Amino acid sequence: MTEKWIWTREPRNYTIAADRVEITTEPHTDLWQRTYYHFRNDNAPLLQVETDQEYFSFIVKTDFTDSHHRFDQCGVVMYLDSENWLKASVEYENGSFQHLGSVVTNQGYSDWATTAIPADVKTMWYRFSRRADDYCIECSTDGKSFSQMRVCHMWKGAGTIRFGIYACSPEESSFKAVFTDMIVTGCAWKAHDGQEPDEPAHKQHKGTVAKR
Repeated sequence: MTEKWIWTREPRNYTIAADRVEITTEPHTDLWQRTYYHFRNDNAPLLQVETDQEYFSFIVKTDFTDSHHRFDQCGVVMYLDSENWLKASVEYENGSFQHLGSVVTNQGYSDWATTAIPADVKTMWYRFSRRADDYCIECSTDGKSFSQMRVCHMWKGAGTIRFGIYACSPEESSFKAVFTDMIVTGCAWKAHDGQEPDEPAHKQHKGTVAKR
């Protein structure tokens, strides 16, 4: 971790070391905009870094062993402003299952793509990749083999962005979220090799992003 990482809504309790970040969530913290539930929550703490690099991947391991209450969650995030952001996490549900999912919010409306996983899963890796203003989120249980969760376009996702980690507890609860193995690499989300684009594709970037 370096000084380039900055808080949006700094939490009261956290620790930052060279190899890990720990965030203790506060009750009634969340990220959601309008859709279905008709409420707007925008108070989860976020630790992010800013970049204008158009092609890269960010990998992080999350440990949520301490989560125990409905909707407790932690994961990867790209937060541009209150109405334009994305996140991926595991949300605790009960002693039987929890939700592995991603939320994309464009122009003030959120959606949630999710699947149920066993409640005894206590760690999850995420790989967040950028190709210009398109994005891919993947997950892994071992940090080696990643599976696609979401490909999306962000309407405000061109140019300079901010990305990183978050943790929150939407209801009356609190838990310790642990983040390790954070690394930024060259883009692991390769260019599509099927149907040709209708318009010229963005210029491909073959370099890597410096490890942070």
